[in-house]
Amino acid sequence: MTALSEYERLEASGIWRASPDSQRVDVYVSLGDATLTILDRREQPLTHWSLAAISRVNPGKRPALYHPDGDPGEVLELGDDAVEVIDAIEKLRAAVERARPHPGRLRLVIFLGSLAAVGALATLWLPGAVREHATRVLPDVKREDIGQSLRRHIERVTGPPCNGPEGRGALAELARRLPAEDDPGTLDVMRNGVKGAVALPGKTILLGRSLVEDYEEPDVLAGYIVAQRLRASLYDPIDDLLQFAGTWDSIRLLTTGELPEEVLADYAQHLLTRAQAPLPDETMLNGFRAWSVRSTPYAYAVDVTGESTLGLIEADPFATEVPPAILSDADWLRLQGICGG
Repeated sequence: MTALSEYERLEASGIWRASPDSQRVDVYVSLGDATLTILDRREQPLTHWSLAAISRVNPGKRPALYHPDGDPGEVLELGDDAVEVIDAIEKLRAAVERARPHPGRLRLVIFLGSLAAVGALATLWLPGAVREHATRVLPDVKREDIGQSLRRHIERVTGPPCNGPEGRGALAELARRLPAEDDPGTLDVMRNGVKGAVALPGKTILLGRSLVEDYEEPDVLAGYIVAQRLRASLYDPIDDLLQFAGTWDSIRLLTTGELPEEVLADYAQHLLTRAQAPLPDETMLNGFRAWSVRSTPYAYAVDVTGESTLGLIEADPFATEVPPAILSDADWLRLQGICGG
């Protein structure tokens, strides 16, 4: 991402629309070495776009209209007073296009030769640096796209989620009770193939049906959701995916905004079959405390003897008091029937 080093920290005014139904607002635009930041008039960040994943609606025309790849509803308008920023964005877009593979061209030969020349350095430094950078700058809309792609591959094994209408309403209530950092996210109960819970990029958690059918109270289900919320906050799902995919596919995601379908299919299978390492007791207990959930039912669900989860049992933050209800009794019964028995 050094194509714009001479343009670092350029700023300009513009007009931004978050979605087709949103009002257009005046904003400031700040161009960094890897991201374009859109700020309101109080200079509070509204959103960040990866410079490697910006599309232009009207090439060669003014005002210039841009949107992040995959989300044409979000639009940034830059006028004649933002010429330097427009020129910088266009220079980067051209650099990204040159970096895309073109079979048979000399550029590809030169590119591969350059990679071979720095092979030793790449082996030691490049994989982690590229993965970290891609994880940091990937727009939320692209995370959602990747999560949905993974979900399609997972559903080839699990089938579609259970969809009993009353159960769906109870599941939405549960998502509001146990939200992600800034929104409820999405919860789905899968009929087959999911053991426990699986978190996808984009704040989606897939739940095994046994969590809603095999327990008398919703505390166990809530515990698995808390564990996945914590895991996603500590270990970014995109970073985990890119560790699985490898350096070349991390570079491809940076330059094209896409990952090969075969990589996504393999990773989807990996998500369904891998054993997740337990989180530290202190981390888990802080999570149970933050979401007001008892830790003891989850601990016994993970280990029926309680031996390996004794810390969660002995230090249950709600051992002597009753936390707010996870769900009403009626909603829990509805949720238990979401898969139709």
